[in-house]
Amino acid sequence: MTFCIVDDDAVSRRMLQNIIEESGFGKVVSVAGGGLEGTRVILGANPDIVLIDLLMPDQDGIETIAQLKGEGYQGKFVMISQVENKEMVGQAYRTGIEFFIQKPINWVEVEAVMQKVSERWRLDRYISDIKQSLAKLETFQPDSAAPRKETTVRFVVQQILMDLGIVGEIGSKDIVSMMEWLVVQNKRHDFPPLKELYEAVTQSSKQDRGDIERDSKAMEQRIRRSVTAALTNLASIGLTDYCNPKFEYYAPLYFDFQDIRLKMKEIEEDIYPGKGKVNVKKFLQVLYMETLNKMNV
Repeated sequence: MTFCIVDDDAVSRRMLQNIIEESGFGKVVSVAGGGLEGTRVILGANPDIVLIDLLMPDQDGIETIAQLKGEGYQGKFVMISQVENKEMVGQAYRTGIEFFIQKPINWVEVEAVMQKVSERWRLDRYISDIKQSLAKLETFQPDSAAPRKETTVRFVVQQILMDLGIVGEIGSKDIVSMMEWLVVQNKRHDFPPLKELYEAVTQSSKQDRGDIERDSKAMEQRIRRSVTAALTNLASIGLTDYCNPKFEYYAPLYFDFQDIRLKMKEIEEDIYPGKGKVNVKKFLQVLYMETLNKMNV
């Protein structure tokens, strides 16, 4: 990810840049000492995330954000300030900031805020990628005038799992149940923490509560094995044909690039796979968003 820091205090700019780059969040591509200069450099560099001071002598952060949005900038904003005035804080959030960082700069606080805004940025990017991919796929759909069969969550999810080569995995049933719960019974319409999700799906499928914690942990393991199998299948396809449509579409959408490359290396060099890690939450979030899009929910 790329960052821009707009703050009239050079020490604060330097500290924030050190934290962002040394903690591995990304690269600071531009800095500015005021709102007017900040507007110019942000529109030129188009960073993913802007850290901007609330109070600056030439133009404050709220005015600068409003101007940038008016010019079409679509990145995310984090406000830096010592101000505790609730009215100004509320105005800043209404303008479109994601989080606040309080001065004086605290390394731990900045890392925590950067982690949150980075996750939100990545999720928005995944959703955007899904929408773009679906838009491309629509051009290859058969005659739209033909009658369409009723689409269910189970049908949509099973088709995707079939493409990923895991429809026969035992965890695929858990994944289908999870997507059905998210689409039909999830009243909050957001993506809950995985532990809550496992327990909610486990509980909803039982007549009595039983040992929900035990069963949800078993579900977690089954799903993790299925997601790992999907990663292995896609890596195998990529080694055979890097331009395969399934690999091009699903690999970057459902998995982190470094995980795909590591799995391809293990297969290619016949390395015994270690425990490794797969981003199960990303996989399920993307599957959820793709299911909603395919069902036009």
